[in-house]
Amino acid sequence: MNEKNCLYRLLPRKGQNKSTIGGGRLERQDPATLSKAYTADTEWRNRSQFVNGRTEVVAFLSNKWNKEINYKFRKELWAFSDNRIAVHFEYEYQDHEGQRYRAYGNENWEFNENGLMKTRYASINDHPISEKMRKL
Repeated sequence: MNEKNCLYRLLPRKGQNKSTIGGGRLERQDPATLSKAYTADTEWRNRSQFVNGRTEVVAFLSNKWNKEINYKFRKELWAFSDNRIAVHFEYEYQDHEGQRYRAYGNENWEFNENGLMKTRYASINDHPISEKMRKL
């Protein structure tokens, strides 16, 4: 993946309205490919976990998607300026025991001069839901 394909391209340009962010890349659940959109020394905070560098991103996403099955999400642009984007999201998943969850949160992204994501800070709250409470 080169810089032309990185997440930074999701920044709205004049006259565009980007209401959803990053859908296809995340839903493919390919951590190795997705990690190439981040700087080699990327820094993440996800809930209480800290992730540093592409190798840890791959391990983190592999573990996440192994635990969180039937993963569906929606991210919406909250704000942007210069090389930063803030998004609000909700996603639903199921654990291996069959319990479903909905998660809500916010992410702040910062990109380097080449358009690769340098930092990603996520605040996430999730709670159990029933099958009939599903929205996604």
